[in-house]
Amino acid sequence: MNVMAKAEKKISSAFIYFFGSFGGILFGYDIGVMTGALPFLQADWHLENAASLVGWITSAVMFGAIFGGALAGQLSDKFGRRKMILMSAIVFMVFSVLSGVSPDMGGASAYYLIIVRMLLGLAVGAASALVPAYMSEMAPAKARGRLSGLNQTMIVSGMLLSYVVDFLLKDLPGEWAWRLMLGLAAVPALILFLGVLRLPESPRFLLRKGDEAQARKVLSYIRKNPVEIDQELASIKETAKEERQANQKTSWSTLFSGKYRYLVIAGVGVAAFQQFQGANAIFYYIPLIVQKATGQAASSNLMWPIVQGVILVVGSLVYMWIADKFNRRTLLMVGGAVMGLSFILPAVINWMMPNMNPMTIVVFLCIYVAFYSFTWAPLTWVLVGEIFPLAIRGRASGLASSFNWIGSWLVGLIFPIMTASMPQEAVFAIFGIICILGVIFVKTCVPETRGHTLEEIEEQGTNHGRVKASNPEN
Repeated sequence: MNVMAKAEKKISSAFIYFFGSFGGILFGYDIGVMTGALPFLQADWHLENAASLVGWITSAVMFGAIFGGALAGQLSDKFGRRKMILMSAIVFMVFSVLSGVSPDMGGASAYYLIIVRMLLGLAVGAASALVPAYMSEMAPAKARGRLSGLNQTMIVSGMLLSYVVDFLLKDLPGEWAWRLMLGLAAVPALILFLGVLRLPESPRFLLRKGDEAQARKVLSYIRKNPVEIDQELASIKETAKEERQANQKTSWSTLFSGKYRYLVIAGVGVAAFQQFQGANAIFYYIPLIVQKATGQAASSNLMWPIVQGVILVVGSLVYMWIADKFNRRTLLMVGGAVMGLSFILPAVINWMMPNMNPMTIVVFLCIYVAFYSFTWAPLTWVLVGEIFPLAIRGRASGLASSFNWIGSWLVGLIFPIMTASMPQEAVFAIFGIICILGVIFVKTCVPETRGHTLEEIEEQGTNHGRVKASNPEN
């Protein structure tokens, strides 16, 4: 027992934060990998004119993630964040390999790959829900924005990794290229599994289960000040005590009770808007977007995803630098406004100057990605991780993740269908309008969370619920 205790004490806070957020690599890799694999898959299986099948193959992971996020959120409240992250890594490894070895069965091949990628999506959705919750519960309030932003850095690093892998494998025979691109996703999943084996459980989950001694030990890894540890334990215990006194039984209806409704709508709304704003249309289809704009073959445009990936990584680092210097709401509103204009202006310019350079839209897409990378991309997951009260955090985080993936799935599914029936500029203008609606939503429905403890944020929601109850006309 003493040997185990000594071994546990060797866990550094840097190790905990690194592998606590490493699940984002899986999330990011699978978002990005199909970008390069798709042109080769289309040629290998003759899907060039099958927009619906292409949409389903691309979006199947997101469809599975809808259910993976909700399921993992509920199970993590019962079994813990750490165990569910380990399970997600195993599922990801298995179905990544099965994607890479998809049999060529004629017309049935696409349906096999769609089903396997849906099952893979269970793990991707679980990671998207579990990592923000785990990181927010481990990070101190004063650094929660920056440390939770590690999740976004991991996501975009996973995307950039997949883009680089796609580029390096593009000269292989078409059949081998896309299979290796998809199958190599098992490697980061294995790394995640081995790293998380040494991670401790969340102190808030441990306290909720009555294990105060272990919760204190975990906090001692990541908090240097004993007084801070005592204060944080006392704050968490007080919240848990209030929940027990109320004999609260959490259910789906609990999420939308007067006490929690305000915070749940805010968190789930931001998560949904992030995807309906259309970012993943760029990430999944940028080679095809450039092909449609310039006439060049999509398989020869695999440098563009790398450009987008570099912008995303740089943006995530910018975010970590500014995360705790600016209010969350300010960054979301500024970012959303610029993103909306970046989508709308190409349509306006094309309407005024029908002979505009076709690469103009790609330039504006780069501007969109730059602002998305340090505003909506990281802040969505920071808010999801910190805005929900302890009693409903797992279930509410799962719901937010599911709505996020519903948006991602729909964008991935309908974008190739939309661009087959209308100009690209018009499609992006629609997404631009959604960006502006997102700004309005943040302005009117989202509270500020920067610098507040998780317990203070819960109190904001409780107070707002009381105000609504006493002033229903507001």
